[in-house]
Amino acid sequence: MSLVIAGERSGVGKTTVTLALLAALRRRGLQVQSFKVGPDYIDPMFHQAVTGRPCRNLDPILTSPRYVQTCFHTHTQTADYALIEGVMGLFDGVEIPGRCQKSKVKSQKSKSSAMAAAYASTAHIAQLLNLPVLLVLDCRHLSGSIAAIVDGYQQFDPDVQIAGVVLNRVGSDRHRQLLTQALDYLQARQGNAPPVLGVIHRQAELTIPDRHLGLVPTAELDDLPRFFDRLADLAEQCFDWDVLLPLFKVNTDGSEGGFDNPGVDTPSLMVQPAPTLADGSFFYPGVRLVAIAVAYDRAFSFYYADNLDLLRQLGADLCFWSPLQDATLPANIQGLYFGGGFPEMFAPALEHNQAVRRAVQAAIRAGMPTYAECGGLMYLAERLIDFEQRAWEMVGVLPCTVAMGDRLVLGYRQATALHPTTLIATGETVWGHEFHRSAIIQEESMGARAANTGAQPLPIAYPLWQTQSLNPDAKPQREGWYGDRLLATYLHLHWGQYPHLAQRFVQQCAAY
Repeated sequence: MSLVIAGERSGVGKTTVTLALLAALRRRGLQVQSFKVGPDYIDPMFHQAVTGRPCRNLDPILTSPRYVQTCFHTHTQTADYALIEGVMGLFDGVEIPGRCQKSKVKSQKSKSSAMAAAYASTAHIAQLLNLPVLLVLDCRHLSGSIAAIVDGYQQFDPDVQIAGVVLNRVGSDRHRQLLTQALDYLQARQGNAPPVLGVIHRQAELTIPDRHLGLVPTAELDDLPRFFDRLADLAEQCFDWDVLLPLFKVNTDGSEGGFDNPGVDTPSLMVQPAPTLADGSFFYPGVRLVAIAVAYDRAFSFYYADNLDLLRQLGADLCFWSPLQDATLPANIQGLYFGGGFPEMFAPALEHNQAVRRAVQAAIRAGMPTYAECGGLMYLAERLIDFEQRAWEMVGVLPCTVAMGDRLVLGYRQATALHPTTLIATGETVWGHEFHRSAIIQEESMGARAANTGAQPLPIAYPLWQTQSLNPDAKPQREGWYGDRLLATYLHLHWGQYPHLAQRFVQQCAAY
C-alpha cells in the first residue's frame, strides 16, 4: 500500500509532516519513494534531498489519470515504502477540463460525491490509486470544533478513506486533551472516527523560509541535513509507527494501486530505456546518444524528473551546468535546455557572467536547438527588471524585456500552437502550467533590434501559443517565442503526456 498526506486546507503543515515522515523512514535505512500531487517543483526538491531519490509529480491535467497510475506503479517497484504529499486542501481541485470529460473515478457514482469539481485534487489522486489518506489539521485555533471538521471531511465523500489524522500545532498538553476528547466524543457518537496517528506541538524553529513563489529551494539553504535530522527526531516522538509503518509499505504482489476504471489514456505511458549499441552509446528510433546541456543551479532548477528521464531514455546525455558560475558551455553539446527557477533573484550574477551569456547567444545564433521554460525565457530575453526596478542584461536572443511585478500569474493552460515549429505542428494542443510574477513589458521589432545592436536579427517570432485557462469566461491569451530551432515559453510542460515533443527535440539535437 502507500499513504496520501493531505491537509484540510493549504498551510496546515503537510509539507513539514511529509518531510518528517520521510526523514524518519530514511533514518531506518529504508528505500522510500515519494510523490507530489500537482505541478509543484520546490516541494519535490525537499523530498529528493531527504530520500536521495527523485520525487515524481502526479498531475492528471498535465498528464492523464492513466499516466498517474502508471507513474506510481513504475516508481514504487524499486522502493520499500512510499508516500504521496497532497496539494492544497483534500478536496480542492478544478472543474474537469474538456479533454478529461471521459475520466471518471468511483466516487462519481456516489450520490454524495463532489468530485466533479475536484478533478486533480488530492482526493482524486487517492481514488485513482485506491490509497488511504492521512489528514493533517492545524489545531492552533481549535478545540471541540475539531470533531465537526473531521466528521465533515470523513462524510463529504465516503469513497475517500481517511486512515487517520495528525493534530498539528498543538499548543499544550491541555490543548491536546481537549482535542482528543472531542474526537473521542465523535467516535462514541458515530462509531467510525479516524484514529489520531500523530500529535505535533508548535515548532516555531522547524520552519522552511519562503518568498514570492513559495518555499526557498534546497540549494539556497544551509545545514539541511541537520534540519532533516531534527524532523526525523520529531517524527519518531510524535507518530504512531505501529499503525503507520504497515500503511507506508509498498505491496510486492503487483496489486499496488487498484487501477480500475483508469480514465483517459496517454499516447505513450512510459518510454522504455533506450537499447545500448555495441559501442556503448544509446539508440532510439533514428537517434544515437546526443549531448544536451541542462542549466541547473540556484537560478534554474525547475525540472520534472520524468522529463529528464524521458530525454535520457530517448538517447540524450544530459550535461548539467551553471549559467551563474561556469565560464563556458559544456563541450561538444548539441542542444540547450533551460528550465524555470529564480533568475530574478540572481540577475546581477547572471549579468556579470558575460562570457557564458555570449556563449549561449553564439550557440543559439549558430542554430543549436534550444528549449526554454519560464525562467529560461527570462534569461534569453534582452533585459530583466527585478523587484527593485533595476535592469540587468541577459542573453539577448529574444527581442523583449521582462519585468518582475506584484501580479501572480498562476494556473493550468490549454495551449494551441498558432504556427508550425520543429517541435509542434500548427493546431496541436498541450496542457501546461504557468506560475510567475514577471511579464513581458517591451517587444522590439526585429528590424529595430538589428538597427540598435548592429547584429543580424535571429528569425524569431511571437506568439507561439494561444492559451486558455480553466475559467471559461477568461479571454484567450497569446504567449511564447519560436524559431527554426528555438522554443521559449512561460508554460511548464510535463512531457509524460507528450513524449513526441521530447523525441522531436532529441532528434533535432542529433541532427545539429
